[in-house]
Amino acid sequence: MTISFIGTGNMGSALAKAVAKKQDSVVLLYDADAARAAAVAKSLGGRTVSLEETLSADFLFLGVKPQVLPALAKDLAPLLQKAERRPVLVTMAAGKSMAFVRSLMGNYPIIRIMPNTPVSVGEGVVLYCGCEVEQKTLDTFAELMSEAGLVQALPEEKIDAASALTGCGPAFVYLFLEALADGAVACGLPRDLSTAFAAATLKGSAALALASGENPGKLKDAVCSPGGTTIEGVRALEENGFRGAAMDAVIAAYQRTLELGKA
Repeated sequence: MTISFIGTGNMGSALAKAVAKKQDSVVLLYDADAARAAAVAKSLGGRTVSLEETLSADFLFLGVKPQVLPALAKDLAPLLQKAERRPVLVTMAAGKSMAFVRSLMGNYPIIRIMPNTPVSVGEGVVLYCGCEVEQKTLDTFAELMSEAGLVQALPEEKIDAASALTGCGPAFVYLFLEALADGAVACGLPRDLSTAFAAATLKGSAALALASGENPGKLKDAVCSPGGTTIEGVRALEENGFRGAAMDAVIAAYQRTLELGKA
């Protein structure tokens, strides 16, 4: 199977890395920054191609920012019209619907995805939906993405809300991780150990939540002994509006996504 990527930035290269792990996959890369595309190709065992050559793929990833899509379409749409085959277009532009992308590129089969940065280490989330894509092709796509982490189909009307959590969430988690480490440093622990311990704690806690299937509140209660140290920490978080701030962060990200969709 041949997979092309237009755009080799952080997300494009991360997804290309996941795809390259699949046996018998051929990864083609194009970027306006030829040097960047060449560096990614070298690291993955892929090869750089021209914009026109990306159309030889089974799946063509449009790894560009939402505001860049119209400019890309001016160059790509005429090539698509002349192409002998119809690749499945894969868009990851935040807030932009499949209908919008098709209005720019033409009525080609399209898959919309919202991945997050942990796909680069195989622990990410890839949300997806399709338009005029056969179920067999969607299943093939999901298998292709399996090395990236959790791959989940969703109705398109739910993608923006979910991506406000999964797509933006890593940034919120990193803020929390950094804050936990800062707290440990303030208590006298070295920075490198503080960061390593905070990261391992988050990773282990997430793993337990997934493995147990328990409500997070119940898992929290299991750590809080009556009159103990943990409940005092929880009290401090609550006094500073921790849960409300976390909820507001997801809601703000969702609202901004809706704004981008209207732009």
